Amino acid sequence: MDMIERAMRSGASQLRHEPAAPSPPTPDRIIERAATLSPLIPAPVAAPKRTQRSVVLDMERIRSLGLLVPDARRSRIKEEYRHIKRPLLMNAAGKGATIVEHPNLIMVTSSRPGEGKTFTACNLALSIAAERDCTVLLVDADVIKPSIAKTLGFEADQGLVDLLIDEQLELADVLVDTNVPSLTILPAGSTHHLSTELLASENMRKLAEEVSRRYADRIIVLDSPPLLVTTEASVLASLAGQIVMVVEAGRTHQSQVQEALALLNPNQIVGFVLNKKRGILGADYYGYGYGYQYGYGRNAHDRDAEA
Repeated sequence: MDMIERAMRSGASQLRHEPAAPSPPTPDRIIERAATLSPLIPAPVAAPKRTQRSVVLDMERIRSLGLLVPDARRSRIKEEYRHIKRPLLMNAAGKGATIVEHPNLIMVTSSRPGEGKTFTACNLALSIAAERDCTVLLVDADVIKPSIAKTLGFEADQGLVDLLIDEQLELADVLVDTNVPSLTILPAGSTHHLSTELLASENMRKLAEEVSRRYADRIIVLDSPPLLVTTEASVLASLAGQIVMVVEAGRTHQSQVQEALALLNPNQIVGFVLNKKRGILGADYYGYGYGYQYGYGRNAHDRDAEA
């Protein structure tokens, strides 16, 4: 076969080869092309909305106020709140003696002002934030006299009240992230003359439902008004799965505590923090200034937490 004939046969063979496959289109080109072919194909879903604000909590300032700092140092108050949070977390995980609805929603209250409920709520949230498998939402539900933002050292214009009255706001608009990775704060927000009605509203019930069910590992700590001073606290108590009652040692009368407990559901899980108490629970070793008693309903306090 001469060279010309071989070249012709080679050329015919090359003509029968399949063309090379084109390069695959990028995801952006696929979406663009799909949109031109059919208006029924939805646009890409946007990423979930994050919180609109974050703050850096001054840990040295917090420590100077006697609050718990979630770091590697060992301290008396850390040991104390380990005792306080453990039964609460057991109940939240459904491993307690009583099963309740929304066990991860914990309301911290007292019978009267000045017993240390905000101090307890902040410490409880900071202590739980140190857990490896929990995140914490600290809610300032004392909308008449809010103090969580002031206690932790930041300012917040919007919060819970604004979320309840403004249907255009979303939860992410009023949440505040912190430099404690597992801790998020919902401030009280604006003052409002119908605060009781707002906390008793359907919007509040839906919010409590949403925050308690959104994340399986989330614990919600509500700083509530005192039970004997306002009607807001008893309204909030109906939403919570667990109640922490702060009692000031040496000042709060047992009759006041019993009166406050009468405003709660007798079947609720109720724990008691005996605040400003000396000489308890290994004080010779740790020097604790706080005590904790835990029980169910009213009889437990009659037995254990005389003030």
